Amino acid sequence: MRLLVAEDDVSVAGFLEKGLREERYTVDVANDGEEALKLTQHVAYDLIILDVMLPKRNGLNVCRSIRQSGKGMPVLLLTVRDSTEDKVLGLDSGADDYLTKPFPFPELLARIRALLRRGAAPIGRLRVADLELDPVAHRVWRGGTEIPVTNKEYAVLEYLMRNVGRVLTRTALIEHVWDYQYDTMTNIVDVQIRALRSKIDRPFSTPLIKTVRGVGYIIEEPS
Repeated sequence: MRLLVAEDDVSVAGFLEKGLREERYTVDVANDGEEALKLTQHVAYDLIILDVMLPKRNGLNVCRSIRQSGKGMPVLLLTVRDSTEDKVLGLDSGADDYLTKPFPFPELLARIRALLRRGAAPIGRLRVADLELDPVAHRVWRGGTEIPVTNKEYAVLEYLMRNVGRVLTRTALIEHVWDYQYDTMTNIVDVQIRALRSKIDRPFSTPLIKTVRGVGYIIEEPS
């Protein structure tokens, strides 16, 4: 899952980015409203964490602009104001949830998980043949044996399994798994795919990750 954190307090933004990356989310950070809005126009985020008191464009203005553009990704507002009027104003701007600072990080994670579940059918574990992935616990098994994976290996595998049977280009994988500053000409996707294959394909009789030459990669049920 790729998230945008729009927060002008550098220490808070750094804390959120570090914590969310440790939870295996891909995170971009914007320090003002104009930068945040620009990023949403070029990147398909799964969720946006938006501070209300942003410079250049405040969070409410950014949220309204996102909704006016037709984008429906969940938006979680962060603010120091906790009055009912402020919450109503935030929700009426198009936000899906509202969290008052300061907040415990586990509560933020719980709200993120709840927002990501909204509007989607519960899927539980993802399965392709005997390969299983738990999106909540961030664990992977094949043939009943748990397989340790790095954060990036997990993110690549989850994206492939959420798009089972669909060819994903290297650019699509980079845009979803790495942040917006990453060079799309790098071979980092191929490196991560090789690492994944060494863990979930080579030790087993049936490979699941396939290369579509000149295009990208696909994971699919064996024929």
